Amino acid sequence: MDVRPFWLAGRPATGDAELTVTNSHDGRVVGVCSVPTPEQVEEAVAAADAVRRQAAALPLHVRAAALAHVARRLTERTEEIARLIMEENGKPIFWARGEVGRAVSTFRFAAEEARRLNGETVRLDTEAASEGRLAYVSRVPHGPVLAITPFNFPLNLVAHKVAPAIAVGAPIIVKPAPATPLSSLVLGEILAETDLPAGMFSVLPVPNDRASALVEDPRLPVVSFTGSGPVGYAIMDRVPRKHVTLELGGNAAAVVLADADLDWAASRTALFSNYQAGQSCISVQRVIVEEQVSEAFLAKLVPAVEALVTGDPADEKTQVGPLVSVEAAERVESWVKEAVAAGARLLTGGTRDGATVAPTVLADVPGDTKLGCEEVFGPVMTVQTVSGVDEAFAAVNDSRYGLQAGVFTRDLGIAFRANRELEVGGVIIGDVPSYRADQMPYGGVKDSGVGREGVRSAMEDLTYEKVMVLTGLSSL
Repeated sequence: MDVRPFWLAGRPATGDAELTVTNSHDGRVVGVCSVPTPEQVEEAVAAADAVRRQAAALPLHVRAAALAHVARRLTERTEEIARLIMEENGKPIFWARGEVGRAVSTFRFAAEEARRLNGETVRLDTEAASEGRLAYVSRVPHGPVLAITPFNFPLNLVAHKVAPAIAVGAPIIVKPAPATPLSSLVLGEILAETDLPAGMFSVLPVPNDRASALVEDPRLPVVSFTGSGPVGYAIMDRVPRKHVTLELGGNAAAVVLADADLDWAASRTALFSNYQAGQSCISVQRVIVEEQVSEAFLAKLVPAVEALVTGDPADEKTQVGPLVSVEAAERVESWVKEAVAAGARLLTGGTRDGATVAPTVLADVPGDTKLGCEEVFGPVMTVQTVSGVDEAFAAVNDSRYGLQAGVFTRDLGIAFRANRELEVGGVIIGDVPSYRADQMPYGGVKDSGVGREGVRSAMEDLTYEKVMVLTGLSSL
């Protein structure tokens, strides 16, 4: 099997070690990539630092053309890349194709936003002392970006860091998850086809235990991290003077009120508790249902979960595939067993076969169990019955996380009340919290992170406002 090179300052390179990637469904080796040496990592950082001024000065049409090229090439190579995502991640091919499509949109949106990256003028003669003065406000990149990305969306979550960085003229170094580096290396291959200057991007599949040096390097003033809370906040604590963006996940809640379409709510919560094998930070983990419809809802929910097709991710019919590793599946299984031992009722699922956990539904889960308060990151949902809207919204907020929430209701007043009261970064009315449009602001509050993604929001996050005042203007 050929060893894939990594991307060092825009060119392919090989190091002195290799990383083997396996398929969690059957254990097959699906790829091998080269791992950079410490000296090569230093070279990549030095190149990003050296090109930062040239990158910031790149004409907008050059940035937009590069981003549009990536979108076009991803489209042309959709099936190839989708199968690569399936192989390295275990994601069913249906969802893998969807991920490639979303990455195409992310780069296309970035190309459009790059062309709209305009400054603005502010008249200052609103005060007599500032007559004859005009302010011009522009956005300037903080500098080179270190992007640390997770395994669950090995292409699109890389795209959400790379595309905005290029759009604002910031060099970027990507450190992909060791379990799933191959998709980001293909993205590096496509970026190398553009006219971006050398040093503008690197993709370095270094082990996690070597990431600290990158995090702490002062030449990388921005760290954009997606992953677990303990790691994310450790990064923030380690580099308090850097600009750090954290997307840390949550235990997303879906509220089902008495006026909801129960068939729609059951089908959507069933599917989106288990898509990506539950390995999405906005997959449905907690379902909070109003008691007057709880029995009818459960009668629809459990069969909908049991009808999901679980199995080989290469099968076109598969909806739920394996988790990223056997160890991850064993952890999820242990959490389910802990909840049942504490008094939870297992309504369906709860079994494990290798890295695959059967879609699982539990009721009456004690709040002090791991399933009751942590992020399971697996195909498991809990169901809680409440007396009404007040108790439902209180239950959503009774979490240290706050990424997104869904509310199934047809009442516009309740929709606006949910937007006011729910302590989350996004409220999805009439659907699951798992909905994300790649052009909208995305991020959480509380322990779900700091900052926002979504192309335009990320571009703002990677830049600061710079003011130039023009003096001595006789007329405005």
